[in-house]
Amino acid sequence: MVEFRSEPFLIPLMSDEVFRRLASYIHENLGIKMPRSKHLMLQSRVHKRLKALGLGGYEEYCAFFFSPRGQEEELDHLFDVATTNKTEFFREPVHFDILTRTVLPAIRAERELTASRPLVVWSAGCSTGEEPYSLAMSISEYASAGTTFPFLVLASDISTRALETARLAVYSEAAIRTVPVTLRAKYLLRSKDREKNEFRIVPALRAAVRFFRLNLMEKSFDLPVRPDVIFCRNVVIYFDRATQTRLFRRFAESMARGGYLFTGHSENLCNMGVPFASVLPTVYRSIDGTSEDA
Repeated sequence: MVEFRSEPFLIPLMSDEVFRRLASYIHENLGIKMPRSKHLMLQSRVHKRLKALGLGGYEEYCAFFFSPRGQEEELDHLFDVATTNKTEFFREPVHFDILTRTVLPAIRAERELTASRPLVVWSAGCSTGEEPYSLAMSISEYASAGTTFPFLVLASDISTRALETARLAVYSEAAIRTVPVTLRAKYLLRSKDREKNEFRIVPALRAAVRFFRLNLMEKSFDLPVRPDVIFCRNVVIYFDRATQTRLFRRFAESMARGGYLFTGHSENLCNMGVPFASVLPTVYRSIDGTSEDA
């Protein structure tokens, strides 16, 4: 017998067994904490998937999800269910100021940026692309104000659907509201169909961003090049402390010597014993000395 919540919601109740199975899978594969307090949240979000798939209950959803077909077709949807993909252009704008006023000048003072060794910035957990394109705009503006130099923005996410949106680089008028007006004129092209109110990132900027799928829980990131800067913001707040520590250690191992790490304002590396030193609030620099040059 299927139990329901009281009116007006009429959402079937997810059993503890189903919650444990899904929560365990999410934690083991995404690193995201799923404590008992998130039962109702997961129930509500998975219920939307029941309706989309035409399934009769959570047990049926579990059977489908853990089947070979479900692992192929439903994985991205469950990841989307488990994560909060809040993002926007130039979110936490102080970070972009620090990047261009402090970090980039420091990197350029330490080494020459060439075609064979360009500046590399990695947006780890890029969602639908707003952060990496914001980075590309910021770096392009900084470079154009002085001597230009080559750069590459790596952008990864676990969701293939989010990456498809990011690669397309088409955004609504509401989505670009946080892009400064001067940058809109340079880096955004308005759709010829004015009724759509859509904008696309210009080709030159799209070419500077390389998107790829990556699960941050993987033991090795296997990046094409060591990044000088990593932006991983508002991602690790969903991880437990042990998972955060492992991830930050992997970042240190994967980046160029003396590389910089930016985290969200609600995240910090205090008392973790990871090889980073604080430069500014939520900005850290690798200090272990084991990373090779890019």
